[in-house]
Amino acid sequence: MAQEAAPQRSMEARVGRDKQRYGPAGERLVAGVVPLSADRSQVLLIQSSARKGWVLPKGGWETDEGTQEEAACREAWEEAGIECKIEKELGAIEEKRTEAQIKKNPHAPRAEYRFYEVKVKEEKDSWPEAHKRDRKWMSYVKAKEVLRDRPELLEALERSSIKR
Repeated sequence: MAQEAAPQRSMEARVGRDKQRYGPAGERLVAGVVPLSADRSQVLLIQSSARKGWVLPKGGWETDEGTQEEAACREAWEEAGIECKIEKELGAIEEKRTEAQIKKNPHAPRAEYRFYEVKVKEEKDSWPEAHKRDRKWMSYVKAKEVLRDRPELLEALERSSIKR
């Protein structure tokens, strides 16, 4: 019986926003994952590249990607070095930053997030952003603590089926 071939993954992370998709109100469409361990007792977080702290893998849905699921899995590969399987959609999460916070960082426009709960199939030793990001498995309690200043990411965690 033939085995399913692993998707070809580039060792180059995408940069820039020239292929970024935007919603009807000009919001940046962002896709992300909540990567859970097989027993759902841990979530894999990554070091933020823009600021200190831990985040969920996420990034822009680009025009050459047919679905947000495809974008979410690409981001999981580029940022966390994981091959994953989508288990369920966690829905749309609106931007939680205030207008004042958004104006302070014009490079990060208002966004709409769509997260997917994923099962990690494999963690690779080398991945596109390995040089600038650490990754770490955390319990729900620890993840909730480190995501406390990122309400949209915390909401995605809360919508997942991680064991509490």
